[in-house]
Amino acid sequence: MSNTLPTLTLRVAEARLLNPLIRQFRLRAVDGSALPGYTAGAHVRVRVRLPGGAEDWRHYSLINPSPAPGATDAPHEYVIAVRREDQGRGGSRCMHEQVQAGDLLVIDAPKNEFALREHAGCAVLIAGGIGVTPLVSMAAQRVREGAAVRMHYAGRTRELLAFVPELEQLLGDALSVHADAEAGGPLDLGALLDRCGADDQLYVCGPKLMLDAVLALTQARGWTHDRVHFELFTTPTAEAGDRAFELVLAQSGRTLTVPAGTTILDCLIENGCDPMFDCKRGECGVCSTPVIEGDIDHRDYFLSQDEKASGKVMQICISRARGPRLVLDI
Repeated sequence: MSNTLPTLTLRVAEARLLNPLIRQFRLRAVDGSALPGYTAGAHVRVRVRLPGGAEDWRHYSLINPSPAPGATDAPHEYVIAVRREDQGRGGSRCMHEQVQAGDLLVIDAPKNEFALREHAGCAVLIAGGIGVTPLVSMAAQRVREGAAVRMHYAGRTRELLAFVPELEQLLGDALSVHADAEAGGPLDLGALLDRCGADDQLYVCGPKLMLDAVLALTQARGWTHDRVHFELFTTPTAEAGDRAFELVLAQSGRTLTVPAGTTILDCLIENGCDPMFDCKRGECGVCSTPVIEGDIDHRDYFLSQDEKASGKVMQICISRARGPRLVLDI
């Protein structure tokens, strides 16, 4: 089973555009009762209808800009925001085009795999585009605790950055907003890291390009892994050179073909299997699968370098085969 959390049926109290690409939703219990509490960085999974009528789940972070004590302990609404991705698989288009105020949505209870840690030093929040959503709640929590925090919020244009007024009120001078169009280029992550203290920890959420750059730069500076916490706001996409390969399921003896534009996980699901999974972005480790034979193209952010080098395990939601054949112990 891929999902064991209790589900909730909530009414859409509000659905409105924050800018041309981002739509915000306020979700409340049908009877007006309090909802399950959550902590900063938590997300919910929302059931969406894809083109063609199939149903799937999408992850959206819960947004809370209030530093008031108890603001998320028993809230009367959940706030999420969805960026429209016309080249995506259809979940964001569903949330933008189909879901209206008054509709009912089925969601999971909140789950947190991107929680703030207790540590000395500053919590340095780095947001790219819609990746700001979990970091809003983190900023509010740090302010509530009287703990050091600063946020760097980057995007292509200022007009497409949501929640800037709320963050300016919450953080004041501890907020730095970077628009590529105004600055003439992307945020200088190297300079940002060079200004960090030895006890500071990073919390990064944004597109894969940003996350890859942060991880490479911190590794080059000798930062330990436990100082960098992240969540990836993207779904797996085909990369240049991807090709179909043969997938052998050793326990059942079945052989499947994984197309170039399909993940192993989705191929298994389409063929009637029921693999364990959650994030579908290579972060959580739920879909870790033993590998018996084959060369692995690791694309996840969960396995250690030693685990990847062993060739004995992979994250089937995002990683692929380098060669023509892969044998899994399932």
